Amino acid sequence: MRLRALLAAAVLTITTAPAALAAPDVAHGSDVPSGQFGFVAKIAMTKIPRPDGSAYSSYCTGALIAPGWVVTTGHCFHDAQRNRVAGKTPYPTTVTLGLVDEATESGVARRVTEVLQAKGNDVALLRLDTPVSTVAPMTVNRVAPTVGQQVTLAGWGSLTGTNPTPATRMQHGTVHVATVAPTTVGVRGATPQITTSACTYDSGAPYFVPEGKGGQLVSLETTGPGCPHAAIETASRTDVTADWIATQTA
Repeated sequence: MRLRALLAAAVLTITTAPAALAAPDVAHGSDVPSGQFGFVAKIAMTKIPRPDGSAYSSYCTGALIAPGWVVTTGHCFHDAQRNRVAGKTPYPTTVTLGLVDEATESGVARRVTEVLQAKGNDVALLRLDTPVSTVAPMTVNRVAPTVGQQVTLAGWGSLTGTNPTPATRMQHGTVHVATVAPTTVGVRGATPQITTSACTYDSGAPYFVPEGKGGQLVSLETTGPGCPHAAIETASRTDVTADWIATQTA
């Protein structure tokens, strides 16, 4: 099993990635229609440290759960030894919301100023420099997921784990809950294919039940087999951290 967030050997130049290299993100997913899922955040990070003193750039995905807060996977923020960190943002990080296609839309961009790490689960909260008022946030689910439950996955990851390229067009798909553990769920692809699955740079991508302009956030992408695949993917349950999230974002 490998973490979805960062490839240690990847060296990406975020500011110069050409639009012509756009690739689907959720592997074997489908395009998100314009105007939907604006709460899904594309998280871009630069100057991420390596043990040898060099640095690289990468991406994660997240979800807006309050005007000034985005939730994502905790392992997206770490030191050079890959230990999760909290406090002042460890490296320059921007969040973009309110769009599905970077080629035709500008969205809403914010800087991340602080990272809060949950205890007992791979979940982090990101404080934005300015609240977002034009995008409806998600509601954090407080009910335990159930086996067989269907949820939507949406994210900004890559098509495959081989030579991954961050997406410029958001993708989505439907998965079903296959297993339920104390802090995580295991999910498998359902629609448009059984191989619909999260991929590189989808760490923190929301699994949710669409509802109105937002949705009920059930879990966040953590890790899984090489993508695309029809095996079980692991996601962090948000119902077990809902009280903590509410306290921090109040």
